Amino acid sequence: MNAPYDGDRGQGADGAGSSGGPPMPPGPGQVPPTPDPYLQTAYDHDPYRSQDLSVQDPVTEALYDRAAHPPPPPGTYQQPQPLYQQPPVAQYAPDPRIWAQTPPPEPDGPSRYLPYGDDPVTTQFVGVDDLVSQASQDRDQPDAFAHLFRDQEGPTGSSPVPAEPEPAPAPAPPKSGGRASGLLKSSAVMAAGTLVSRLTGFVRSLVITAALGAALLGDSFTIAYTLPTMIYILTVGGGLNSVFVPQLVRSMKDDEDGGEAYANRLLTLVMVALGVIVAIAVFAAPWLIHMMSPTIAGDAAANSVAVTFARYCLPTIFFMGVHVVMGQILNARGRFGAMMWTPVLNNIVMIFTFGMFIWVYGTSAESQMGVQTIPPEGVRLLGIGTLLGLVVQALAMVPYLREAGFRFRPRFDWKGHGLGKTIKLAKWTVLFVLANQAGVLVVTQLATSAGKLSGKDGTGILAYSNAQLIWGMPQAIITVSVMAALLPRISRAAHDNDPGAVRDDISQGLRNSAVAIVPVAFMFLALGLPMCTLLYASAGTEAARSMGFILMAFGLGLIPYSVQYVVLRGFYAYEDTRTPFYNTVIVAAVNAAASALCYMVLPAQWAVVGMAASYGLAYAVGVGIAWRRLRNRLGGDLDGAHVVRTYARLCLAAIPAAVLGGGVGFAVLLGLGEGAFGSLVALICGGAVLLGVFFIAAKRMRIEEINGMVGMVRGRLGR
Repeated sequence: MNAPYDGDRGQGADGAGSSGGPPMPPGPGQVPPTPDPYLQTAYDHDPYRSQDLSVQDPVTEALYDRAAHPPPPPGTYQQPQPLYQQPPVAQYAPDPRIWAQTPPPEPDGPSRYLPYGDDPVTTQFVGVDDLVSQASQDRDQPDAFAHLFRDQEGPTGSSPVPAEPEPAPAPAPPKSGGRASGLLKSSAVMAAGTLVSRLTGFVRSLVITAALGAALLGDSFTIAYTLPTMIYILTVGGGLNSVFVPQLVRSMKDDEDGGEAYANRLLTLVMVALGVIVAIAVFAAPWLIHMMSPTIAGDAAANSVAVTFARYCLPTIFFMGVHVVMGQILNARGRFGAMMWTPVLNNIVMIFTFGMFIWVYGTSAESQMGVQTIPPEGVRLLGIGTLLGLVVQALAMVPYLREAGFRFRPRFDWKGHGLGKTIKLAKWTVLFVLANQAGVLVVTQLATSAGKLSGKDGTGILAYSNAQLIWGMPQAIITVSVMAALLPRISRAAHDNDPGAVRDDISQGLRNSAVAIVPVAFMFLALGLPMCTLLYASAGTEAARSMGFILMAFGLGLIPYSVQYVVLRGFYAYEDTRTPFYNTVIVAAVNAAASALCYMVLPAQWAVVGMAASYGLAYAVGVGIAWRRLRNRLGGDLDGAHVVRTYARLCLAAIPAAVLGGGVGFAVLLGLGEGAFGSLVALICGGAVLLGVFFIAAKRMRIEEINGMVGMVRGRLGR
């Protein structure tokens, strides 16, 4: 009964028909049989040739000769596993340490292992988006039965030659990681540049304090050095920093020339406007100094020094604005590093300038130099060096623009090309920074007056600025870098009317920055004193201690300050500059009112400490208002539960860490003193305890952002 299938029984995987053993070669004088072309062609292209034919043929299975091929003995047959069953429940709970582990990357090229024997060289992976986008394309489908008629194509009695298969398309080049890795790379480049810039800025601050001291002379230079930045932000800077990035992105997307003409018009307009502003500001320098600080303007010697410094520093407004416009053009083209790295050149020039001043005249502690004894040559040296630093910073952007393919050509055809809309949007941003700088102006006047009334070093505006410089470093490194890379993406999502993408990007920016912002804020609160006594020891112990207390008061305000910065980017992405203006008016009003209250209630030497605490309080009020408005703008969902839970857990992990780390630092200061060595040991020991306790507590609480960060680091290190 099974005889008709004996030939099929003996066929192997290659389709050769044999009934029993291997084929016998033809004897002497015998003619080898002519191969059957139909049989050859049919099996040569059989897609199931590598499978067991008995399994594929139901008739053969029914006529299976069980006497010749007995079934397996009882007890050895394994029941097949049922399909679509739930996976078995794990015996033990998952280990959180395993969650953070990142699997090793799959090797590229032919070394990867693919299922079903696929060739890795010719295998192309196609995603769902590619399948959907290519569904409408017509392709010539191969005939599945063409091999049955291929014998008619060749000469009679000869085997047809199989057609050469078409080469498979080349595999798509592997992507480097998509949105997340692109954002991570951009943020890493910017964070590195900002870190170096801030570090050199620290050195610059140390050298300025060592050269001029923390008394009236240092406050006079600080007023003159801060004045150009304030004027720039009040006039042009607010619009450039926030409004023009979305406009540049839209012009690159919509204009035929990729937005180059729009960028040239914008740069030309800004240069003309800044030139006029500089001319007016230099002429009005005495009035501006009086507006900034009536206390300094009331002292003839201090006013003369401050006005001279201001007339050297005010032309930096022009180069400051040109640098920012060039940086925004590069940011819109995906080049984020130049704007963060070029300020390092400015810091280097200023460090060299003040270093020469110290080399000629000595430090402030050695020369006891004040506003009445500083020579005109010294004022001229410091003024020219300050101006030269901003010139070098602006000119350093030109090679980056050329590399990005941008060529500056002045264009004065401003009307009818979208600049009017941009200026209209920037109107609210100018009012925004006006309200913000009004609060800064109040604090500057009060801090200068408090420093003179106290009669002690380190209680004026210079101490406030130095402490704020340290306090703002994590914000500039972490939050600003992350959001500068996210802002073009948020702008595109807002332009495409995708509130879900805007919400996700803002939530990601908040949670990723919180991992570093929260512990650093508590570190400032716990170890602000040894930080400042170490960094500003050259200004004297009294001035350094005062700066340390100011830094401690700033500490926790870093958290709402960072959150406020991220939330406002959502409004700017929707070209809504009116809401940030009203929000900033509230923040500035709270800051000014609380600072004035501290000035009137607290002793003069503690008034600036209270002003630093008022700064964080004002931003805490502003965050509550901005958060509610943005949530309503995005349809009532801002991923608030996820964000608040992350910040709450991070704060709970940081509180015991700050208590233990601060206690260790205070004990070391008591034992070794507040000199440079004692402050260094206290900062190292206290910082190690604080970070160690925070990391252990965060791991115990299973904060997913911490686990993700650890997993990313382990993956980068190959562990």
